[in-house]
Amino acid sequence: MKTLILYLSVHHGNTKKIADALAKILHAKVAKPNAIKTLASYDIIGFGSGIYFWRHHPSLLKYIDSLPQQKNKKAFVFSTAGIKAYRCTLMHHALKKRLVRKGFTIVGEFACVGFDTYGLLKICGGLNKGRPNQQDIEHAQEFARDLQKKLQA
Repeated sequence: MKTLILYLSVHHGNTKKIADALAKILHAKVAKPNAIKTLASYDIIGFGSGIYFWRHHPSLLKYIDSLPQQKNKKAFVFSTAGIKAYRCTLMHHALKKRLVRKGFTIVGEFACVGFDTYGLLKICGGLNKGRPNQQDIEHAQEFARDLQKKLQA
């Protein structure tokens, strides 16, 4: 399966680390959304960014809104955030809803914490310094391996 990972990593490179870890296992091309003109040649596409005010980055959401209807496309969602990962998946709702509206089938989602210095957090040195760490990278790669198995079944 030909795989593409579209991501936005704005502040500390948290999401880029996860996108690269996923790509290594999935043998995927990694790009920022506006660098890709068409999704036609890809079978599965990952969409990810940091979480901003309980949602993925507004530019990623806007990009998805601009896409034409898709056919036979699978998608997975991923994110990084300053809050616990299990809560991050709750924040995937807006992105998943847009993808489904565009005709994508959601086949998985992954989230992990990342270094966060937004707003007042900057004053105290931020949250989750050093994250995503090696263990987070390994969890992302485990997700990618599980996704591969699921798609090959």
